[in-house]
Amino acid sequence: MKTKGCAYGTHRSIEPRGSLPQPAWKIDNTLDIWSNELLIDVDTLNIDAASFRQISASAQGDEGEIANIIMKTVSERGKQHNPVTGSGGMLVGRVAKVGKDWPNNVEPDSRMATLVSLSLTPLVIEEVLAVRPDTCQVDVRGKAVLFESGIYALLPQDMPEKMALAVLDVAGAPAQTARLARSGQTVVVIGAGGKSGLLCLFQARQKAGDQGRVLALEFSQAGVERIEETGYADEIIVADATNPTDVLDKVSAVTDGALADLTINCVDIPGTEMSSILSTKNGGTVYFFSMATSFTAAALGAEGVGKDVTMIIGNGYTRGHADMALECMRQQPRLKEIFSRAYVEKED
Repeated sequence: MKTKGCAYGTHRSIEPRGSLPQPAWKIDNTLDIWSNELLIDVDTLNIDAASFRQISASAQGDEGEIANIIMKTVSERGKQHNPVTGSGGMLVGRVAKVGKDWPNNVEPDSRMATLVSLSLTPLVIEEVLAVRPDTCQVDVRGKAVLFESGIYALLPQDMPEKMALAVLDVAGAPAQTARLARSGQTVVVIGAGGKSGLLCLFQARQKAGDQGRVLALEFSQAGVERIEETGYADEIIVADATNPTDVLDKVSAVTDGALADLTINCVDIPGTEMSSILSTKNGGTVYFFSMATSFTAAALGAEGVGKDVTMIIGNGYTRGHADMALECMRQQPRLKEIFSRAYVEKED
């Protein structure tokens, strides 16, 4: 075991040497851990949705080729850091080894999910066992390293691991929604029928209350049906989020021109920035959770249409976000049933 390394993992960066590991092109993924690192036996990678969509398109949907692209990326970069989207994902596995200077109390063999991006996590994939396009999850045999600063969650005993992994992957979105939404507000959730969108809808409903309005914007029929099943939305707007003028017209129509106080963007495809901005009133707030967001397009686009809105980058971490997201499942049987169908039953 090596001596103590940098808490943020700079000792692992190869190109450029000494940089933070997330922006680094290549990091050291050797498995001889430093004394303040954790070694994990990896079972499943939950690939970021924008990244998985890009990989799948490049592979023309072929699952074997998807596996090859992921293996190639990890081999070249020492981490699952998509060079096109810049995003990664997260993983679930079992604690294999604890460095003697690891700061937290965690036992070997504990089941855990990392809550930091695969784009900064040293990773070795020995074999891809299964690719599951419906859930953006990839079962592997491999190992990963967690830095001292890396956040993680021990997996709960009261729900299936696949469900917990799906929830924890997007835990930052509902936690930020709970922080931003206020009683009486009009909240628009774009991409409301996906896993992050559904969790955000729940938090928006809780925070906006009976005096507020929660509007769910979704394009797919399956997503619309999931939203209807929850009962969280006051109104469902069926629209393509890449068509900003159509979205504006529809949001304006259901709000009598007042627009949203808060807009949450959970869409995992590019080109939805202006729909979020135009849906929001001057003085309002836009939270971009999706890693498909171009923050240049958002900033210059808002300027171009004369919109004075506060725009928040989708930080995947909020203090207590993992517990909050898992508690959503425990409190809401309908939500748990939807996630069970999508992430558990489909895999059985």
